[in-house]
Amino acid sequence: MHDGSDLKDNGTEGVVIRKRRKGIYVLPNLFTLAALFGGFYAIVMAMNDRYDLAAVGIFCAMVLDSLDGRVARMTNTQSAFGEQMDSLSDMVSFGAAPALIAYEWALRGLGRWGWFAAFVYCACAALRLARFNVNTTVVDKRYFQGLPSPAAAALVAGFIWLMTESGVKGTETLWGISIPWLTFALALYAGLTMVTNVPFYSFKDVSMKKSVPFAVIVLIALGIAVINIDPPTVMFGVFVVYGLSGYVVYAVRRARGVRTSVISTSTDEPEERGLHM
Repeated sequence: MHDGSDLKDNGTEGVVIRKRRKGIYVLPNLFTLAALFGGFYAIVMAMNDRYDLAAVGIFCAMVLDSLDGRVARMTNTQSAFGEQMDSLSDMVSFGAAPALIAYEWALRGLGRWGWFAAFVYCACAALRLARFNVNTTVVDKRYFQGLPSPAAAALVAGFIWLMTESGVKGTETLWGISIPWLTFALALYAGLTMVTNVPFYSFKDVSMKKSVPFAVIVLIALGIAVINIDPPTVMFGVFVVYGLSGYVVYAVRRARGVRTSVISTSTDEPEERGLHM
């Protein structure tokens, strides 16, 4: 016999409405927590001077972060809690972790300039994530407004991974270029590009449910094989190209006289004056 504790009389005799129990969807949040662990693991590895493993932790967090939203949409388990959890996880894995790894690896030797670059990157990541959350309903889904934080983290972590695998330390000079100052420039570039209005392709219009030609699967297999040849070099190269692609799109749009902003016209908050370019 049911005790009726989760039933409610709606005023009509013999008709009851079952209350929907509040809870947290487990599956998508497991991916989010795993991504958060990737960022935490990266920080711990950096503290133990294992910068190669720290970079791997960041890239693993990227993969998991790309899956949690897709899993939530595929299983119809989206929630406000999941969105907030995802943002907090991103701040750790793609904001604080890359900044701390870069500081421990190379920026520490620059003194105040070192922590300046690390803080600017971290602060820009926070601003990027906050702007993304409030602009979700007014931004063209095909593009990101500014460099997405996972890609920015991949630029910084990928460079450190590549240098570490090549036997170059963060205190050395390579081809006459100071590694600490090169890291400084890269951290500032990645950080400041996150808060620009430059459009970066989001790949959100790529549907995983549609059938594709057999050649596409072959190309994916070839891509995986190329990555396995030299993961640090290939991954860093890919994100360098992506990190520059937004400025190419911006320049092409300007040259064609097309509006470069990805903000749609809206009278809702946030205030959009000054966002259009």
